[in-house]
Amino acid sequence: MKARHKRLGFILVGLVILGLAAVLVFKALDKNLSYFFSPTEVVQHQAPENHVFRLGGLVEQGSLKREEGLTVRFSVTDKANTIIVRYTGILPDLFKEGQGVIAQGRLGTGGVFVADEVLAKHDENYMPPEVADALEKGHQAGVAKMKQAGQP
Repeated sequence: MKARHKRLGFILVGLVILGLAAVLVFKALDKNLSYFFSPTEVVQHQAPENHVFRLGGLVEQGSLKREEGLTVRFSVTDKANTIIVRYTGILPDLFKEGQGVIAQGRLGTGGVFVADEVLAKHDENYMPPEVADALEKGHQAGVAKMKQAGQP
């Protein structure tokens, strides 16, 4: 075998190994990614059925209800649609109604989002960009619904 053929063989084997490594890395990353969805996108079935994702919006006024133990229920809205969230654990100190929130978890039975983690905004001026965008889209959708219904 000539030196040129050996070199070509080493290059091909190296490319195959590199390709397999890339496939394994991308599969591992895909399992760990959690995408952000607004309540409107969840209602429109754009969120994954059996995959962890993040739900963001505003905690609806008057929706916080404490159940037994550390379990709470509250509603997250983007001003167009609302999703009920169930969370067991200690809520962040800054968590309150009317504030921005991101909950990470899965969609459970009956359309209730079962959160593993709840994140609240950290000061008066901050709102995660994803939540701000979702609220703006939700507001526009809510205005469109009102116009269709003939309301000013």
